[in-house]
Amino acid sequence: MSQDSWSQNYDATCRMTQEIAENTHERNRQQRTGGNPAKLNMTLRASLQKLKQNVAQLRENLMRDAAQRHIMQAEADRRQNLVDDLSTREKRLNAFFKGDITEEERSRSTLMTGNRAGATVNPWVVNETEETRGLSFGEIRQQQQQIVEAQDAGLDALAAVISRQKQMGQEIGNELDEHNEIIDDITQLVDKTDSRIKHETHKVKLVENKSASCGMQVVIVLLLIAIIVVAVWPTG
Repeated sequence: MSQDSWSQNYDATCRMTQEIAENTHERNRQQRTGGNPAKLNMTLRASLQKLKQNVAQLRENLMRDAAQRHIMQAEADRRQNLVDDLSTREKRLNAFFKGDITEEERSRSTLMTGNRAGATVNPWVVNETEETRGLSFGEIRQQQQQIVEAQDAGLDALAAVISRQKQMGQEIGNELDEHNEIIDDITQLVDKTDSRIKHETHKVKLVENKSASCGMQVVIVLLLIAIIVVAVWPTG
């Protein structure tokens, strides 16, 4: 699997730090032996400036990729460690070039992997985590792909749960609508019953009023009959 552009730029920057360290060593050797290191000094100044720009560009691209979720958080953290290490090496190289770091101190530093000319730095063994230590780029990408697939499976399961909850919510909503319709029907029935009860109550009151009126009329008729009987009844 081919490397992405960030990793390719990182590899190139690592090789640049190696070349700068070796050229600085050669410049110091020429100074000790009475040579003329002017050309190497010019080359080193330009290389150190380019190295600083490359480190800044790597950091900027990393921040952009992390913000846009082009890489996983674990990979972003790993690359951040690599950029921090490169930044430290860039500062030490500058100090080494200016003479702030002695040759003896440089030999104990991580600026070079050894005294062999052309030795290269393995970009994947600097400040690496145990999860990726010793893995090739392709194996790291495969590991990341497995993590992504596991996360996708988790998201699918979560989506299924959410879909089921949505369906349950819709079913509950439908039941509530049916219950509301039943309640509306009961309310209408109660209103009709209440209206009928009021109507019948009114009719009962009318009957009661009529009954009371008829009773009074009967009493009056009976009294009239009694008066007539008394009036015509012979007294002698």
